[in-house]
Amino acid sequence: MKKITTLFLFLLFFIPNYSFSQDAFNINDILNNQNSSNNTDSNDYLKKNAQYLKTQQSNLESNKFSQNYTDISNFKDQNLLFKSDDTLKPEELSSFENFVGNGLKQFGYDFFYRKSNSFTPDQNISVPPDYVLGPGDELIITTWGRINERWTVSVSREGSIYIPKIGLISVAGVYFKDLNDFLKKEITRYYTDFELNVSMGKLKSIRVYLVGNVSKPGAYTISGLSTIISALFETGGPSKNGTLRSIELKRSGKTISTLDLYDFLLKGDKTKDSKLINDDVIYVPPVGPLVAISSGVKNPAIYEIKEGNKLLDLITMAGGFTNIAYNKRISVKRIFNNQYSDYADFNISDLDTNSEKNIELKDGDIITIKSVIDLDTSINISGAVAYPGKIGLKQGDMRLKDAINLAGGLLPQAGDTVEITRFTITSTGVVTNRFEKNLKKVLDGDPEQNIKLMPYDSIVVKMLPDWYYPKYVEISGEIQSPGLYSIEKGERISSILKRANGFTKNAFPKGIIFIRDSARKQQQENIQKIVDRLEKELFSGSANEISTSMSQEEVQSKKEVLLQKQKFISKLREAKATGRIFLKFKSIESFENSEYDIELQEGDKIIIPQRPGYINVTGAVMVEGSYIYSGRSYKKYIDMAGGYSYYSDKSRVFIIKADGSTIRAKSGIFGSTKVEPGDTIVVPEKFESVAWLREIRDITQIMTNLLMSAGVLIKVF
Repeated sequence: MKKITTLFLFLLFFIPNYSFSQDAFNINDILNNQNSSNNTDSNDYLKKNAQYLKTQQSNLESNKFSQNYTDISNFKDQNLLFKSDDTLKPEELSSFENFVGNGLKQFGYDFFYRKSNSFTPDQNISVPPDYVLGPGDELIITTWGRINERWTVSVSREGSIYIPKIGLISVAGVYFKDLNDFLKKEITRYYTDFELNVSMGKLKSIRVYLVGNVSKPGAYTISGLSTIISALFETGGPSKNGTLRSIELKRSGKTISTLDLYDFLLKGDKTKDSKLINDDVIYVPPVGPLVAISSGVKNPAIYEIKEGNKLLDLITMAGGFTNIAYNKRISVKRIFNNQYSDYADFNISDLDTNSEKNIELKDGDIITIKSVIDLDTSINISGAVAYPGKIGLKQGDMRLKDAINLAGGLLPQAGDTVEITRFTITSTGVVTNRFEKNLKKVLDGDPEQNIKLMPYDSIVVKMLPDWYYPKYVEISGEIQSPGLYSIEKGERISSILKRANGFTKNAFPKGIIFIRDSARKQQQENIQKIVDRLEKELFSGSANEISTSMSQEEVQSKKEVLLQKQKFISKLREAKATGRIFLKFKSIESFENSEYDIELQEGDKIIIPQRPGYINVTGAVMVEGSYIYSGRSYKKYIDMAGGYSYYSDKSRVFIIKADGSTIRAKSGIFGSTKVEPGDTIVVPEKFESVAWLREIRDITQIMTNLLMSAGVLIKVF
């Protein structure tokens, strides 16, 4: 019994291209017969394998698997016996494709790589007039008049249909376009005075053979509507060793037509795509001569040529020249004495008229067409124009005025002159000449001033001396006339304060806040540098420590430390600089023309705060907050905040003054550092108390510098 099962497996996997249809062995019969067998062990064995065969037959019938099988040695893994059609196998390169390289493929073969959704052609499409009737076709015959009947009949294997009360009528070989008249003539022998209409029902299937150099040779059952192209498409098409130029259709031992697929692929011409009938043979001969064209054409590829094809024929097949092809030179390589060598390089600008250059192609030729070079001959314009930059130089006719107009015209700050720098290439090198023209005369079209431009000219439209765009600063807070003020070049802070009519009675000038965007950017860069240094030191050995940990508890502990470090760095990166610049201010009179009375810049902000009556305390104290000013000793306010916390660093307390400056808090037998309304007392933490922070040298000093650089307070833990 095991031998029978082995035979079934052999038939299933090693008879190529067998279509499992109703003519194949019936697995259900095998299963049913086993139920009556007395040999239990053999029964179970055969039933198990027959059930497997039934599953594979069902898969094949639904076209879930391809007909490419692996070696029987892999039978132990059923998944290796089939390749799903849902995923296309990688394209195999031919020997010539591998030799040519550059990603060039043989033209046309990729048309057959995509698998259609169904092997069977659509039965709902209209039947062409030249369709030939044969066994298996279904006819729907409708009559009216003296007889009113509707018959649905099928063409028998003998080629006949049976119509009740009329009998057998042979229809095999009749064209569909002639069928209506043919049947009416036959039925008229028995009835008169009637009309008749014939339509096709289910169409017949035919058996055709694909042989020669095809991807999947074998016998196939396909729709009677199939043509050579549809049959090739459904079965994988020619292999790369097979021709696309001379596919033969054989019928009854004779070649009745030859199909050149290039007519279809290049021109969409299907006129020679013959209809197939039962027992037709499609034969694909070996591929003909191959030539490669690798660049300069719209469809670079490897093309199969016919005898007598010339260079111009190949360029036409490849879609013609691209718009960047350098058609003044072509290179041809050819095989001589079993070696590839350069055959010819010549100008092909007159290829269509010069027969000597339109050489006949040989098998293995490789043609290369260069691309045009990217030669930058543009001019450059800058200065007081709307759109400075490069401008393409119109060959032979562009003047200075044209270039200015193409650059968007002049800006309001344009002066009276335009400078031209000209670079002239000579046999000894590049010679530079520089000269100026009157801008007004250039725009008026004066031929002596509005000169003709040359490649590589550099143009500068000069600006008016000391041109100054209007710039603005903002002043707000306790000022008599807050707002957005325009400033003159060189104007200083004291000038704006006077123009804003001075301070209100509630103003606190000593705490003036001056913010500049360039300072903010520099402060932010300092913060990032400090954080980057910390990050580098903290994580330098973390990954290695985790990988060398011995126990699970140690690994988990290291991971927790790593997470804390990450949170620590993330918190530091959230610090944003304010851009505040320290100004020492007592009165407008003492401030004016002092070193702090700096020139204003676009976007500067001046904020005059209200007179404060409190002291801020933050950092490592029991209760952070603001406390009413009631004395000058900083320790008094720390006591108000509940005193130092357990991890406070008492030796590094510092004070951010109301004017933005920072001082270290000191205390001794002669007293302690004094504070004033608006000051902020900062008590740092002892960062050394955190084990992994002790790894960083001078961590407390680094953190203090970070706080001072930011101009803000950072809560890390």
